[in-house]
Order: sequence, then C-alpha cells, then structure tokens
Amino acid sequence: MNDEQVMTMAQDSSLQAMQLQVQPGKYLTYRLGDEQYGIEIGKVQEIIGLMPMTRVPRTPDCVRGVINLRGKVIPVVDLRMKFGLNSVEDTRKTCIIVMHFVQADRTLLTLGIVVDEVSEVAEFSRDQLQPQPAFGTKVMANLILGIGRIGERVVIILDADRLVTPEEISVIDSMA
Repeated sequence: MNDEQVMTMAQDSSLQAMQLQVQPGKYLTYRLGDEQYGIEIGKVQEIIGLMPMTRVPRTPDCVRGVINLRGKVIPVVDLRMKFGLNSVEDTRKTCIIVMHFVQADRTLLTLGIVVDEVSEVAEFSRDQLQPQPAFGTKVMANLILGIGRIGERVVIILDADRLVTPEEISVIDSMA
C-alpha cells in the first residue's frame, strides 16, 4: 500500500467518524408529511394528545403557544412550521411529544413538539445507521444526526438538542 492510499483511507475513516454522529439505540419515530423522523427515546418524557394552547404574542411563528401540563407551563413548537412544510389541519393522530431539551448552558428545558403522527419506538444497530446526506433534505442539515433504515423505510434522525435556535430558546425561556 502506498502513502497516497494510506492517506485516502485515513481521510475516509476520519470523515466517516465525523459524519456519523448518530449512535445505535432506541429512537421514537414520528411522521411529518410523507417523511419519517426520529429522536432519541431518552429525550422523550411523554406523548400527549393535542390540548388547548395559549398563543403568546411576539413569539416566532413556529411556537404554537404554551400548554398547562399538570401545573407546569410548557412551550409547544410546531415542527411543520419550523421546517417550512405546508400547514395542514390537525387530525386525531396529531399529537405533542413532550421532551427534554439541553440548552447551551447545560440547563434542562421541557418542550413540546407537534407532529402529524407518532409511529413507533425503533431500535437501530450501527449497520442500520448512516451519516447525514450532503443534499436534498427539507430540514436544516445541522439538525440531522444521521439516517436510519428499517427495511425499505428511511428515518431522518434529528438532534433533539438543536430543534430550537438560541433566539427561540430565549423566547421560550421567558415563556416558561
């Protein structure tokens, strides 16, 4: 093996290690439109049906409002709006995933995300995971940890801690 081949192999393996941020494990999968997404199950507190929300003035459009969940005020983000997808009427399958979100200063924030439908809890092994693609997704690339495969189905695995921007966090913090 010559030096060029060794360097290419080292670069390929280094690039693959950098790109494969998603780890094997269990992920809650859900649907937005025709796409399947997943978030690490450890981030999920619970799944609830839609409930009355109070809209808060001067919040980003993707923030639907706040809910009162057992005495705790929780901000709710509509992922369809966040991802720039077409708005659709809520259905009986539309629900809120209540999750824990780690802020940059390492404090914990509870946040609800509205999704079209929860699918399942899927367990992905390393051979079912691939790095994020370099093209063609509807979600900002920095949100994607990787791609999971279940048979012929593809699941876009998102970084739960990056679902909201620092600006949105400050608005959400002031709401909560």
